Amino acid sequence: MTKITINKDEICPCAVTLALLSSKWKILIIRELLLSKSQRYNSLKKKIVGISQKMLTQSLKEMERDGLVSRKVYPEIPPHVEYKLTKLGESLEPVIMSLNEWGKNFIHDSDLAYLNERFDLSLPKNKWLKTIDE
Repeated sequence: MTKITINKDEICPCAVTLALLSSKWKILIIRELLLSKSQRYNSLKKKIVGISQKMLTQSLKEMERDGLVSRKVYPEIPPHVEYKLTKLGESLEPVIMSLNEWGKNFIHDSDLAYLNERFDLSLPKNKWLKTIDE
């Protein structure tokens, strides 16, 4: 089998970004960490409506591996762990703000019946109504 080598300038930046942020949960985790700077696991779990323990754990591990989030363990009983964005993670703030602004415009320009059908607005309101600039 022939090994193919490529140069960095041949890699699609959008594809890399999407791969790093490939789940809806990662975007919401970043949003919460931008709002609060540092948070404990249970705090994130409560604020991100609908995320399972498995998905939160998996997402945080992937984000830590990718250099977006840092994890600090305090030597206490019971264990105290806090998560915060790294400089690389913080650099996503304008991206998240742009997504937030785009979403506001989309919601404003969309029919409420479509939005309700597409996003099931009967879910807890904080999932759908919370914005980063609150």
